[in-house]
Amino acid sequence: MCGISGIITNESKDSLELSIHRMINNLKHRGPDSFGIWTNKNLGVALGHRRLSILDTSNSGSQPMISKCGRYIVTFNGEIYNHLDIRKEIGSSWIGRSDTETMLEAFSIWGVEKTLLKVVGMFAIGIWDSRDNCMYLVRDRFGEKPLYYGWVGKAFLFSSELKSMKVFPGFNNQICSLALSEYLRYGYIPAPLSIYKNIYKLQPGSLIKISFPFSFDIPNGPFEPSFSFKNFELKKWWSFLKLINSSHEFTIKNENEAKIELEKRLIDAIKEQTLSDVPIGAFLSGGIDSSTIVALMQLNSAENINTFTIGFEEFGFNEGPFASRIAKHLGTNHNEFMVTSKDALKVIPFLPNIYDEPFGDSSQIPTHIVSQVAKNKVSVVLSGDGGDEIFGGYNRYFWAPNIWNKLSWIPYPLRAKLGFTLQFIPFDKYRFIENFLGVSQLGEKVRKLSDRLKNVNNLDSLYWSLVTEISNPESYLLPTNLNLNNSYLQSTLRSDNIERVLSQEELMMYYDTISYLPDDILCKVDRASMSCSLETRSPYLDHRVVDYAWKLPLSMKIKGNESKWILKEILKKYVPKYLTDRPKAGFAVPVGHWLRFALKDWAEDLLNETRLKQDGIFNVNLVSKLWIEHKNLQQDHSSKLWIILMFQAWYKENF
Repeated sequence: MCGISGIITNESKDSLELSIHRMINNLKHRGPDSFGIWTNKNLGVALGHRRLSILDTSNSGSQPMISKCGRYIVTFNGEIYNHLDIRKEIGSSWIGRSDTETMLEAFSIWGVEKTLLKVVGMFAIGIWDSRDNCMYLVRDRFGEKPLYYGWVGKAFLFSSELKSMKVFPGFNNQICSLALSEYLRYGYIPAPLSIYKNIYKLQPGSLIKISFPFSFDIPNGPFEPSFSFKNFELKKWWSFLKLINSSHEFTIKNENEAKIELEKRLIDAIKEQTLSDVPIGAFLSGGIDSSTIVALMQLNSAENINTFTIGFEEFGFNEGPFASRIAKHLGTNHNEFMVTSKDALKVIPFLPNIYDEPFGDSSQIPTHIVSQVAKNKVSVVLSGDGGDEIFGGYNRYFWAPNIWNKLSWIPYPLRAKLGFTLQFIPFDKYRFIENFLGVSQLGEKVRKLSDRLKNVNNLDSLYWSLVTEISNPESYLLPTNLNLNNSYLQSTLRSDNIERVLSQEELMMYYDTISYLPDDILCKVDRASMSCSLETRSPYLDHRVVDYAWKLPLSMKIKGNESKWILKEILKKYVPKYLTDRPKAGFAVPVGHWLRFALKDWAEDLLNETRLKQDGIFNVNLVSKLWIEHKNLQQDHSSKLWIILMFQAWYKENF
């Protein structure tokens, strides 16, 4: 795993090497083992690379790498899991054993786009074609690896992370109001937006081709999936939407056949993803997704694999014992770390630099800590990311239809009145019920339910309310002069041309795979792990596994109120059901409790009224009200406050 950067400029060509050096050195955490640059001063083009050596740790794997024919120069972040199969197909002589060399020779034979369709892996790539004088930027199918691009002054830049672009001379890009509004809604910034104007995230499965002579005029964004502007072309090289639309033609009906084939595909994906020249392990939460990966990984390992988990001291948040019992049953070398509020306080100052943008998923803290723990023993870990989206794991997939079926008959005025009533129940009244029923965060869940009752009028709007943290922030939380209307993400995804008839559950799974998965989950894991120079891999996101999963009927994923049925059927061959039969917990963090105690001073500083007024970003009175109600145990506003606090922490570091 690595860090990549690139420059196209018609100014300051004499300082091109210095600029690319500065950019790539700011990604040292992504590639601490070595670095390299390549420049063409006549055209004003530069490529940079920081290397984390995983396959072929010798110098023959160094980048930027030039193809044997001399046509292609590549800076590559990621892994091509089937590169040995591609080598057999090419049948050439090879200098080293790296997948980068394999991919370059494939480009030389088949061209860029045909090669991409052949490869299995995760990647973000910058490719210079010296024959046609054009640059390609490519991102993998599901967005496992990040790639930012955009304009700084009269230069076009790309990089794995924003921090690399910010050290380019003259960077003064301002906050994108649309991105800020979307961040407050969802707790993350959906692609193609970034927090800065004129800088964007390349969306999963997308490709940019920049031809010379390059125009440095800045087009108005955000861009559609297909977009052309002078010699700048953006398009999809692979489409999850097309996979969805075509998968219904091959629906699999036999459950035994489905279990056998899915298990085979998962085993094949795990075998390919455990290819490494450095130590490898796995994250293990004790849930279905990670337990299945670990079970199949251990099945095919001659040695006991290393597994890693995180626990919390607070009631209702500690999954450590569940993971430990599964690890003991499977015989892994298990490593568990208990996270305290003091540990969180140590991590928080680094979060703005780790994520570069405001990022409001509080599980960023334990994800970073478990990555630190894992890095002490291994350089690569497999994770269960993608399992929920692909196999119907989130509670909302079966709760939302059930809730709507029970509430839709109630006239909207009465539902709204019930919602308003629920929100005024004092938060401390829930604490006894939480302890009695063994339910965590009951007050927060009831508050969210009250919002749904007030605002939803159909099942689709119920889904969006379930994934929304702050509704319509531009109408009351942000300055009124933003002149924004509704959610950019909602309007974009609702306009997708879905030809296959999807159930509401499948539609929610589609929405989550397109945005929540790459822009929240995978972003969280990539930044947290790479800040520790740790590579993570996700077998569930092998596109051959995803393709097969979408050919399965929904009934093999969700049976009644049981999620991920087919994964559970596979897992019970290796782990007794009593070890995994428990409600889905997610990677919840006791941030509400922490904010009232150990993190209180930190929060008070960022939410200080004087600071808020000086910044001029938020409605001061509203933010103060949320904070007072939360710390006085009147309401649990932890999710809203964390999103605001993460913005404030980022803003403090950058402006």
